[in-house]
Amino acid sequence: MDLTHPQSTLSLGFSPSPQPSPRHNNNHRTQIADDSISLQLDSSLREPTPLSSPPIIPLQLLESNGAVSPPHRHHHSDEIRLLGHCVKRRRPDPETTTTTTTSSSSSPSRSSIESRRNSVRAWGGAPLHAADPEIFEIMEKEKQRQFKGIELIASENFVCRAVMEALGSHLTNKYSEGMPGARYYGGNQHIDDIENLCCDRALAAFGLEPENWGVNVQPYSCTSANFAVYTGLLLPGDRIMGLDTPSGGNTSHGYYTPNGRKVSGASIFFESLPYKVNPQTGYIDFDKLEERALDFRPKILICGGSSYPREWDYARFRQVADRCGAVLMCDMAQISGLVAAKECVNPFDYCDIVTSTTHKSLRGPRGGIIFYRKGLKPRKRGMLLSQGDESDQYDFEEKINFAVFPSLQGGPHNNHIAALAIALKQVATPEYKAYMQQVKKNTQALASALLRRKCRLVTGGTDNHLILWDLRPLGLTGKNYEKVCEMCHITLNKIAIFGDNGAITPGGVRIGTPAMTSRGCLESDFETMAEFLLRAAQIASTVQREHGKKGFLKGFQGLLVTIQHLKVANLLLPKVHKDFALLKGGLFW
Repeated sequence: MDLTHPQSTLSLGFSPSPQPSPRHNNNHRTQIADDSISLQLDSSLREPTPLSSPPIIPLQLLESNGAVSPPHRHHHSDEIRLLGHCVKRRRPDPETTTTTTTSSSSSPSRSSIESRRNSVRAWGGAPLHAADPEIFEIMEKEKQRQFKGIELIASENFVCRAVMEALGSHLTNKYSEGMPGARYYGGNQHIDDIENLCCDRALAAFGLEPENWGVNVQPYSCTSANFAVYTGLLLPGDRIMGLDTPSGGNTSHGYYTPNGRKVSGASIFFESLPYKVNPQTGYIDFDKLEERALDFRPKILICGGSSYPREWDYARFRQVADRCGAVLMCDMAQISGLVAAKECVNPFDYCDIVTSTTHKSLRGPRGGIIFYRKGLKPRKRGMLLSQGDESDQYDFEEKINFAVFPSLQGGPHNNHIAALAIALKQVATPEYKAYMQQVKKNTQALASALLRRKCRLVTGGTDNHLILWDLRPLGLTGKNYEKVCEMCHITLNKIAIFGDNGAITPGGVRIGTPAMTSRGCLESDFETMAEFLLRAAQIASTVQREHGKKGFLKGFQGLLVTIQHLKVANLLLPKVHKDFALLKGGLFW
């Protein structure tokens, strides 16, 4: 240690204070008046600061025998020995100080602290109707809209009370980036338990063995789930192939508009080529699919869609995937409830990866889910990606989980995962299977009722929970018809029909039965709904005849103040309210 360069400029000195003349005594040292000596310390490092002088600390010099001059006031003191003398520093009397402080400021201080604490606590205690009346009022209006109307959107459903409670729970407060057992934050032991239970229930709901299948329940939506699969298994610019959107596919499978505009992230970051349905039958043209796949050589072949009313031939897809060396992925978002209830062909028997939403026919919260194969790969399966040659093991798990987080998402929505676990528990029950069977019966009843009224359905019917009504023979567009139905408290959605200019004027509507089945409707109820739908088409045709397609919306607004047309509409609305508004109203908590 080098002591030639001191590290501080500590100095010590005495500073005498004015005092009376000393009195000499032979037996005692000179008594120094109280406060006549001060200790001056300067401990500035290296370069003393010239702008401020060191503090002066008053000291009291004790007699050699320990005696001290009588103090003028009672003080507490700290004693030290300095240069052979016993020196003390006087401290103010704590009782005096405390008394003064308490009398002058303690009560106001405590009051101020409590006031601040209460103000912080108060913001979170008000119920919604008091905290934000505007939002509460709008939410109540939406509840009444759902309660009083007929919900026929195929991708919507009503969740149970337990799912709603989980979604509005304290679980939304926790941040849980990462996978169970490998979080980026502490305090996730209970969140891990919830997510692990949700994964177990997901596998059980679809009859999957954990040795052969894994699952990720963190995606925010099925679109997010699909993109996570692409991100985990592909490089930018790699090729995918899915059903064309006007043929019933989903935009997340890679869709371009007729003028070449890239609509989804899948088409922006990857090269996609669609396969299509036969324009005469509405069924997938597998011969052309195989021909295009062998030429295009996609790395992922996607089956499943948003608006395809028939069964999927997964065995044929498997053959095509094996021939072109592709991973076979199924997006079962629309039919996952039917799959779980074993009311349709099972994609897990043929596909390598299966994605889905968690609402729709599953009756769970809004979100996504990814299933992927694990373990040994069966013979004659397509080549695993990014390996360059055949492999005996699936390697999807790590790639897909890493793509979900941290590549694409942040922390999972724990309230959603808990709600999904609740829904999946219900999915595994006999009651849910009976529900899905009724969904199919209701769809068949609705389809038959429309066909009897000479309506044109794509493929001539349905095998699942939805139908596609082609409105072009009536001279209507899906957009205009959807608007008329909405004014009659019936919700459905416009859809592109293969062969029309779907990007601009969709030529049909998609109609589904899960939501109204959840409210207790049976076949006879859907017979009545078919009559409502046809009368709404008549209203739309009347307006369009008088105002034309371009003036339809303006003309329809005039319908609301035209007595002649209002009589037509009013024949419909009371029937809607009377028969269905109070049906199973207990679904709304």
